[in-house]
Amino acid sequence: MPLHAAIATVTARIIKRSRPYRSAYLARLENARRQGVQRGGLACTNLAHGFAAFPPNDKLVLKQQKSPSVAIVSAYNDMLSAHQPFERFPQLIKDAVRSAGGVAQFAGGTPAMCDGVTQGQTGMELSLFSRDTIAMATAIALSHNMFDSAVYLGVCDKIVPGLLIGALHFGHLPAVFIPAGPMTSGMSNPEKARIRQLYAQGKVGREALLEAESESYHGAGTCTFYGTANSNQMLMEVMGLHLPGAAFITPNTPLRDALTAAAARRAVEIAEQGSSYTPVGHIVDEKSIVNAIVALLATGGSTNHTLHLVAIAKAAAIVIDWDDFNTLSAVVPMLARIYPNGDADVNHFHAAGGTGFVIRELLDAGLLHEDVTTVLGKGLRAHCAEPFLQGQNVVWRAAPNVSGDQNVLRAAAEPFSPDGGMKLLTGNLGRAVIKISAVKAQHRIVEAPAIVFDSQDAFMHAYKAGELDRDFIAVVRYQGPRANGMPELHALTPALANLQDAGRHVALVTDGRMSGASGKVPAAIHVSPEVLAGGSLGRVRSGDLIRLDAEAGVLQALVPEAEWAARSALPADLSGNLTGMGRELFAMFRGSVSAAEQGATTFGLPPAIQTGDPLEHEDTEPFSEEDNLTLGK
Repeated sequence: MPLHAAIATVTARIIKRSRPYRSAYLARLENARRQGVQRGGLACTNLAHGFAAFPPNDKLVLKQQKSPSVAIVSAYNDMLSAHQPFERFPQLIKDAVRSAGGVAQFAGGTPAMCDGVTQGQTGMELSLFSRDTIAMATAIALSHNMFDSAVYLGVCDKIVPGLLIGALHFGHLPAVFIPAGPMTSGMSNPEKARIRQLYAQGKVGREALLEAESESYHGAGTCTFYGTANSNQMLMEVMGLHLPGAAFITPNTPLRDALTAAAARRAVEIAEQGSSYTPVGHIVDEKSIVNAIVALLATGGSTNHTLHLVAIAKAAAIVIDWDDFNTLSAVVPMLARIYPNGDADVNHFHAAGGTGFVIRELLDAGLLHEDVTTVLGKGLRAHCAEPFLQGQNVVWRAAPNVSGDQNVLRAAAEPFSPDGGMKLLTGNLGRAVIKISAVKAQHRIVEAPAIVFDSQDAFMHAYKAGELDRDFIAVVRYQGPRANGMPELHALTPALANLQDAGRHVALVTDGRMSGASGKVPAAIHVSPEVLAGGSLGRVRSGDLIRLDAEAGVLQALVPEAEWAARSALPADLSGNLTGMGRELFAMFRGSVSAAEQGATTFGLPPAIQTGDPLEHEDTEPFSEEDNLTLGK
């Protein structure tokens, strides 16, 4: 089937918008290449330091300066269940790279924090900024210039985006991303959600809640709901940065190990000295970014990627915005129902057909670009496959033609929904995104008085005091990246869900994030500009009538225009956001971060090559160079 007109239109406008930046980026990549190994540019003393502790045979290979050296960049730690399996991966990778004629060195580790641990806690205020910290740590690992290719070990929320941002700043190097896989299924998602709501109501105690959570999160591997971590894995698949079908194979299994070894060998093959040089800066282009947005929408993925994909694109000198998401969401059908958009977990999704099924269905419907480069050196059609073991080796077979479970996964011709369930909201409160794939139709339009809070703690205090048993829209302000690092507010979900279940008309409006587990309560999130950047949420007063219309894309304070214009932001005491739990170390991030729609990044686009073409966004304000500057200027 020919490419859908909306896909073609969005791609064309992204290419036009990005051209001066992308041209400069690609020129920089070409200048960074070497005809020989990268370490050939090092002086003898530099090189001697670089392999001093290496085994003799590997040291000899590095001395000869003929075979590629593969960097291992890992976000391993053994507190994160998703990352604990990475402890074994470096040796698997080194052995596989040697068998392919190269050498591998553990180039560096990056931080890896768990939003599941920090959710609702002070540490969550470092979470979003950890993404750019990880990108910087990746750059430090690669800065020795010893490497011709790299493998990246990461799974969770900010970690994969951070690794990819770092990799794209070394875009002349090939990159293969290697996941650890999801944990086996535990307590069902509906039962887990039920017990959380009972706890919020005070009907069960902490002991029962902890037992339920322990049955849900019970072993090594990624949490099995379709939040940001597993959305990351879907995007790495459709962008061609994984080996096909690698995302959702459980840890510590023979197939998982075989995939890890195969990925390591492929990193050798796509190095400059290998058989098929494929730098990551060429894989991640305008078409692959559009493919990523489409796959996110088609599977009901995390709202966090309305930030992360913008940041990833920026690292590759590509400019996207929420209008692009909105246009694509209107034409991309929903093919998967995975919790929180359904009851199934990612293991059920994989068993029903998984990533290969989704990619094939979208390609056949004309909703993905097939003519992209992947780590296989082929078009995206090669990724419509799933892996199996044949002896000790991985083989790929075509993804199933029919879904194994119509309640979890469907063909494009019979989707769960004709659209992607993510919408752009605009109005006098600013620009925001809302995920409605799990919100029932009767809850998608809420018009109710505002109740203004300056923190999620203030909201929870009011809820526990019985002050919120009414129709209202919670306006939780000063939650943007400049104010406090833009923490997820997912801890509010059980309370809001209880009120909605009791028949109250409720919604959330915030310049903060909600999380990859945004669920059944309507939530207008990432409101931009945030209050500290002059955003209109600061003008809202408790009692103001607010209209959130997810069907029409409206977010409006129904206040007389003259009165609205005369208001200024209510002050708030943010002194408690500045210190403790390491927050003072991230002051420079809060001072230089860009707006949410520009990725909430602390880095800007590369300098542009002047082409004479106007840079414009359709249906929104012209793109500005402002996000290359610190907001404090």
